[in-house]
Amino acid sequence: MGLSAGLSPARADTASRDAAFRDSLLPLLRTYCFDCHDEGSELSLVDDTSAADLAANRKVWTRALAQVRLGTMPPEDGAAMDAATRTKMATLIEELANAVDCVRNPNAGKVALRRLNRAEYRNTVRDLTDVDYVAAKGFPGDDVGYGFDNIGDVLSLPPLLIEKYLDAAEQISGKAIYTPPPGEIYELDKPPSSLIDAEKHGGGGDRVTIASNGTVSLQADLPFGGIYTLTVTASGDQGGPDPCVMKVECGRNEQSVEVGNETAKDFDVVMRVGRGTRKFDISFTNDYYKDGKDRNLHIHHVHLRGEETRNTYVDENQLPASHRRIIFVKPDANTTADQASAVVLGRLASRAFRRPATNNEVKRLVELTASVRAEGGTYEEGLQVAMQAILVSPHFLFKVEQNRRPDASGKMPPINQYELATRISYFLWSSMPDDELLLLAHREQLRDRRKLLDKVGRMMKDPRANRFVENFAGQWLQLRNLDTVKPDTRLFRTFDDEIRDLMKRETLTFFAGVMRGNMPIPTLLDADFTYLNEPLAKFYGMPSVKGDQFRRVSLVGTPRGGLLTHASVLTVTSNPTRTSPVKRGKWILDNLLNMPPPPAPPNIPELEKSRLVGTLRQRMEQHRDNPACAACHNMMDPLGFAMENFDAVGQWRTRDGRDLVNASGKLPDGTAFNGVEDLKRLLSTERRDAFVRCLAEKMLIYALGRGTEYYDKCAIDKIMADVRRADYQFAYLLAAIIESDPFQKQGHRE
Repeated sequence: MGLSAGLSPARADTASRDAAFRDSLLPLLRTYCFDCHDEGSELSLVDDTSAADLAANRKVWTRALAQVRLGTMPPEDGAAMDAATRTKMATLIEELANAVDCVRNPNAGKVALRRLNRAEYRNTVRDLTDVDYVAAKGFPGDDVGYGFDNIGDVLSLPPLLIEKYLDAAEQISGKAIYTPPPGEIYELDKPPSSLIDAEKHGGGGDRVTIASNGTVSLQADLPFGGIYTLTVTASGDQGGPDPCVMKVECGRNEQSVEVGNETAKDFDVVMRVGRGTRKFDISFTNDYYKDGKDRNLHIHHVHLRGEETRNTYVDENQLPASHRRIIFVKPDANTTADQASAVVLGRLASRAFRRPATNNEVKRLVELTASVRAEGGTYEEGLQVAMQAILVSPHFLFKVEQNRRPDASGKMPPINQYELATRISYFLWSSMPDDELLLLAHREQLRDRRKLLDKVGRMMKDPRANRFVENFAGQWLQLRNLDTVKPDTRLFRTFDDEIRDLMKRETLTFFAGVMRGNMPIPTLLDADFTYLNEPLAKFYGMPSVKGDQFRRVSLVGTPRGGLLTHASVLTVTSNPTRTSPVKRGKWILDNLLNMPPPPAPPNIPELEKSRLVGTLRQRMEQHRDNPACAACHNMMDPLGFAMENFDAVGQWRTRDGRDLVNASGKLPDGTAFNGVEDLKRLLSTERRDAFVRCLAEKMLIYALGRGTEYYDKCAIDKIMADVRRADYQFAYLLAAIIESDPFQKQGHRE
């Protein structure tokens, strides 16, 4: 009796699991496996003699399980295995090696501290500041893991990227917050001997000495009105009880300073002066001489610097939307600059950090703005500097989650609601939570299923969900690779860069249509419609579509329908000069069935470089005669040949050169089909759950930012059960992933 029928995994003990291994699985292994996989073989299975051994040697048994599911083991020349026996063996291996552990010892898995990738950074900046920072495209490329570029373990932070972040923060804050441009600068240096009336006074060549009350003057033609600083380098001879006093005048501006120091020192006099010819009088005003004690003023150098007065008034309606959105409070008679900054920065930092900013965080930001103002900066310039600090903070650049300890029973608690809101928004929008999502988190309502489903439904229809389509579907279906494939345009003359872009747009629009229409997930494979415009329809041989706008088009009566017939998929899985049944078959196994074949053995020549002859199908059949190749190619090649009616750029054909296309195939388990229609039916009906489970697992990887592990099986089983109950509707897959334990909780890393 099999484990799934005779043993409850939740109550399984060591003895009963060993009995299931001994009485149910071991006889099957002896019949079908041990002849080849005996002691000393490349993949020995005879060494494990208990259920505990299977769990300890999980990686080996996972490889064996993949081969059983693929139908490549046992080989054709081995003992024949019917479908029921194959299912029984796969179930026993999986449950003994994996499922018992995830029932008895649940683990939600721990996600590594995740940096925002390039797309997430650009989207988050745009949603936070209304600034589209296109330069994010120039950031170093993000590494890919498990097929996606948002995996925490591979998102490193190289020094070059840190420099990019610093530059970006300065540019973004400058665009988001408007400050008047700096005024013109005027500077004038004068030696003391060139001052007006200098000749009336004594001194050497490097100074003028005013020995009695008197005046020297600096005359300048000022190009603009503004704030001018006259810096007089002066010293004084102390005579009598009072220090030497120097007075500076220009028009109605007048200021006196005490020099009283025998060492030369700079004295700054700041005044507002209008444009035109102006005279700055420098006077000695308190001469003293008595009993040989003489008070004198020595002028060593004069420097004038002016800054044009900036027009600080700006019509509010002419300010950028980002400025008005960020600076919603300004200092006034009742509000100090620090108080206004605290309100503005409290909101900005809370949105940027995706959780309420602490009082200490806001205090440090306010102190930063105050230091800018103390150095002559404006209120807005202070906020710019504080924004830069926010944009380079780890709490902005990383999706930070609190470390948690298990409760008394050993279970990990759920992540908090703000962390959950962040996971949801980066899953569906590749960006920060909006105000509504943060409000639901603040009210602790994100685990209210009705409110959650309502919010997820609206998020799917929001334009920001296009980011999910582009980033998830674009990577899941490998559409990003379409940018680098180079079909031979001498053979495929209708293909060009415009068609390349339209191919990708068709598939992304189609995926979005299925998602937003909440259609059954298998519609992705068996749809009788797509989205086309006139150029792409013409490429497909459908002249009835007119105009450049994409619209939904019926495919009834045509050989097309579903992802397998999209030119994007067909082109990205081909070689430059011909189709590749191997690439197409592997693409199906990888991306639609989650059964990736093992890597090819070394020293196997490419088909074009081999000595094989005949049609492509004949050469592939000869290729499979090599036992090292047959195990994988017996599964890949038939799947790929089912799509042979489409050439290397996805156009329909009935002949390959002079030969009629043969699109028939048979899988190692005996399943036969002929052409893409049979293949679509097989994948969308008979193997529907395998396809939906594959999509669920790929989507869970993307949502979590980590690869799935054996302990995620129970969560994926529950996701599948929820989706089946909802007739496989797309929205319920998204909701089931969001409600799953790995998404809602944080476990431990093994």
